[in-house]
Amino acid sequence: MKPTHENEHPVKPAILKKILRALAVIVGSFITAYGLETVLIPNNVSDGGVTGLSIVGYELFELPLGVLIAVLNIPFVFLGYKQIGKSFAINSILGIASLAIGTSVMHHLSPIIEGDTLLITVVGGIIIGFGMGLALRNGGALDGIDMLAVLLSRKLPFGTSDLILFLNLFVFIVVSSVFGLQGAILSGIAYYIASKVIHIVEEGLSGAKTFKIITRQPEIMVETIRDRLGRGATYNIVQGGYSNESFKEITCVVNRLEESKMKEIIQNIDPNSFIMVYDVAEVKGGSFKKHDIH
Repeated sequence: MKPTHENEHPVKPAILKKILRALAVIVGSFITAYGLETVLIPNNVSDGGVTGLSIVGYELFELPLGVLIAVLNIPFVFLGYKQIGKSFAINSILGIASLAIGTSVMHHLSPIIEGDTLLITVVGGIIIGFGMGLALRNGGALDGIDMLAVLLSRKLPFGTSDLILFLNLFVFIVVSSVFGLQGAILSGIAYYIASKVIHIVEEGLSGAKTFKIITRQPEIMVETIRDRLGRGATYNIVQGGYSNESFKEITCVVNRLEESKMKEIIQNIDPNSFIMVYDVAEVKGGSFKKHDIH
């Protein structure tokens, strides 16, 4: 048996988790830099946000892109620190610094796609969207516009990716002054694709759905869902605003593959059920696993 020492302690899970999240932000930064330097910039297509404005400055004044990215993001990092939190600001500084370094290191890489505008926008959008989504999912942002969108999403009924897309409309107006209308349109298409990829990466790939069901046969409904889908459910007692009648509202989480079967079960048992369906970003705990459908 090896002797133990009092000063030897295992790495705390919380610290390890923070390190892994920081590494994920760095990886996301370098993926984004690769998409910029090997797909978008060589083909005169811009990114959005502060990075897009930095690309405009790079084209107009021939200043180092990495330096512009770092400098222009400073006020947004300060905003993130004040309004969102220290951890988010630190991860964002790490991400932005990695993006600035990545663009400098990869600046002389050969383009992986040239000429085909459709392929450029699709591939470029997917690459940068994956990188930025990976950073956002792990508590950091690679762009000041992302930070502003995260802040606004806490105050407005819109998702982060939707707000990023809206804020970038103003950026692409500036981009059009350098890359022309066609370049701005291509940039907008690429970033639209990127925003959708960001949403997928940030919210998760599980594609879970929450069903809320108000029915006059709640016990039969829950039993059938359990027997045919292998899913559990919970009850909430709700009261009708007009009739004042009390009902058992069923809440059940299923994956996308089970959604159509769930609707079929509801239709067969009580076609007059009141149903609400929500997208679920992430599911943890319990026994949420894939079961056979029959």
